[in-house]
Amino acid sequence: MSEQQIRITPTTNGPYQVEGASSITRMRDGSEIDTAPRVFLCRCGGSSNKPFCDGTHARNGFSGDKDPNRQPDQRDNYVHGNLTIHDNRGLCAHAGRCTDNLASVFRLRTEPFIDPAGATADEIISVIGMCPSGALSYSIDGVEHRERGGASTVAYAPGGPYVVSGGCELNDVELPEGATTDHVALCRCVASQNKPFCSGKHWEVAFDEDAAAQ
Repeated sequence: MSEQQIRITPTTNGPYQVEGASSITRMRDGSEIDTAPRVFLCRCGGSSNKPFCDGTHARNGFSGDKDPNRQPDQRDNYVHGNLTIHDNRGLCAHAGRCTDNLASVFRLRTEPFIDPAGATADEIISVIGMCPSGALSYSIDGVEHRERGGASTVAYAPGGPYVVSGGCELNDVELPEGATTDHVALCRCVASQNKPFCSGKHWEVAFDEDAAAQ
């Protein structure tokens, strides 16, 4: 856990340079890996020393470019009473926290995806607080709530992205509409269409975090 805000820079066609994190948390079991003041985390999917970079990106042709056919960067608003739900599908990491926990509001394979009248405001706000990517936020009486605060930390999900909480300084990255650096999900499987952000493609490619480079 870091007492200061973490600084993350996606290097050109290379790893994430992470400064200010005293440890990286392995979400699978909650264990922490102590780190130096500056470390490089793999985002090409091929390192034999995940989550750390071992230089494989220089050999496997990794590109940090976005896919031109990605989900559009567009924020939609859903209003019910004094509550507005903000949603940018282009930033979604498809962690399933919303659909798994409040299916009456966040509706799979249904258009529109969000029904703001499907639950109480308190229930909706609670579930939005589980979103790791920042795709979801909300406003009450026109005042938007995006930041959650807390200690600045970096973790990595089993077979999934790096999950940053508590705020970070994200350098050399254009933020999607409505995005916040208070909490972000960053791709480490190589397949995201929205690099450096996770787009949920790790599910489709069955990213194996334990696999060594081929």
